[in-house]
Amino acid sequence: MAQPRQFCTFHLDRCLFGVEVHKVQEVIRDQAMTPVPLAPDVVSGLINLRGQIVTAVDLRRRLGHPPRKDDKRPMNVVLRTEDGAVSLLVDEIGDVVEVDESGREPPPENLRGVGRELITGVIKMERGLLLLLDTDKALAIPTEV
Repeated sequence: MAQPRQFCTFHLDRCLFGVEVHKVQEVIRDQAMTPVPLAPDVVSGLINLRGQIVTAVDLRRRLGHPPRKDDKRPMNVVLRTEDGAVSLLVDEIGDVVEVDESGREPPPENLRGVGRELITGVIKMERGLLLLLDTDKALAIPTEV
């Protein structure tokens, strides 16, 4: 029997995503951002997190979703990586949920494009589907400008 695992959840459009809690450093509100000239489109800029410079990756752009509405400010899910902290810009923060991975299923066949590469699995929950994000692949930023 699979051990229950905890996921930090967040929303992007109407989808619920999850990343393993142990990969999350912190969750913070919208931060002032400094643009990075010539950076790939998915890099929104750099934020100063208590003296630590953190790259902010717009998950909407990374997944090929339409841009966020101007009146909506993103939230930051700051992840721990081997190279230091990186922020994923998301629409809204959800809860920390504990799930039994025995209910994990592969990504749906109709999931296309980059989303298919970045989603490692799906777990059915009472409120809908939890899409499990592969943070390593999500943060592997394409280098073509």
